[in-house]
Amino acid sequence: MMELHGVFPYLVSPVDGEGRVMEEPLRDLVEHLIDSGVHGLAPLGSTGEFAYLDRAQRIKVVEAVVAAAGGRVPVIAGVASTSTRDAVAQTEAMVAAGADGILAILEAYFPIGDDGVEAYFRAIAEAAKGRTVVLYTNPQFQRSDLSLPVIERLSHVDNIGYIKDASTNTGRLLSIIERTRGRMEVFSASAHIPTCVMMIGGVGWMAGPACIVPKQSIALYEAARRGDWAAAMDLQRPLWRVNEIFSKYSLAACIKAALDLQGFAVGDPIAPQRALDEAARADIASVLAGVGALQT
Repeated sequence: MMELHGVFPYLVSPVDGEGRVMEEPLRDLVEHLIDSGVHGLAPLGSTGEFAYLDRAQRIKVVEAVVAAAGGRVPVIAGVASTSTRDAVAQTEAMVAAGADGILAILEAYFPIGDDGVEAYFRAIAEAAKGRTVVLYTNPQFQRSDLSLPVIERLSHVDNIGYIKDASTNTGRLLSIIERTRGRMEVFSASAHIPTCVMMIGGVGWMAGPACIVPKQSIALYEAARRGDWAAAMDLQRPLWRVNEIFSKYSLAACIKAALDLQGFAVGDPIAPQRALDEAARADIASVLAGVGALQT
């Protein structure tokens, strides 16, 4: 199983008005992020609007990211479905597309019990053919969450070695770390909490904001890794404003607008989502400038 750590930006999915994946801005973004020092890339996370993409679009996004990365950093591709059969098919497609690992997400329309949740993730792990699997849990978006007993049982699956828990509940994160010690590592989510997560034993940060503040994110990670918590918090505090704008505006629309302001023509969020107006873009520009992430 591949060892993962550090900053993994959740990539956007640039799609034009005809539904075509725009590979050039995606390649430009990947190159910029790798040049900035990120430790890996995660296409088709929440920021990647996976719920709005069809199968062909998802595969095209991952193929483009894998080609652009060129083996320089691992690519952990998102797999998400309401059915186990489709999730397995997606996993097989992502493996064929060259993904180094799988970010496993459960989309549940009807609530699913623990046995069903566990079986879903075990099926993805088996279909990944030994590639590293990262579990993703986000109680804000999911009708059926990963419970602590299920997480503990899944930590015994050989290639399930990581979890990104977006609950922002440090008590829950500490419980996961203690229950799975030596078998599963934790990645942080939201922009206001990575220092806290790494302080209690986390190994890095997987999140959309890292797309627009990669250098700041890496500096924070490096400070935490060397145990300089004062420096880490000095870097963490300004990022709270980044978290605030993501809470204020739609996630994909906000990150795509921010990237556009930085010179990456990644397009609008996928309909029926709406692009942000000029007032919102000015608000985002102010935040970016405040954290040193906008050329003036």
